[in-house]
Amino acid sequence: MSSTKILPESDVTPRTSHGDGDHERFSHYADKNKITESYVTGAPVRALCGKVWVPSRDPKKYPVCPECKEIYEGLPKGKPSDD
Repeated sequence: MSSTKILPESDVTPRTSHGDGDHERFSHYADKNKITESYVTGAPVRALCGKVWVPSRDPKKYPVCPECKEIYEGLPKGKPSDD
């Protein structure tokens, strides 16, 4: 005779280094080409802060992630284009 156990519910949401859920309230910086590719393929991208997600919302509606902004501002500046 077999028995059935009901397992407690568990959180299956992937965890990020942020841990507090605030990363969902921000727009994040990531490679522009990777974001475009993600819109087409649905493949996840990694933000500068380490958050991995599939872009699906208008980033202009959210403030910029402070961690992404700090990292971005610390990157070396590229040469201006000749446009």
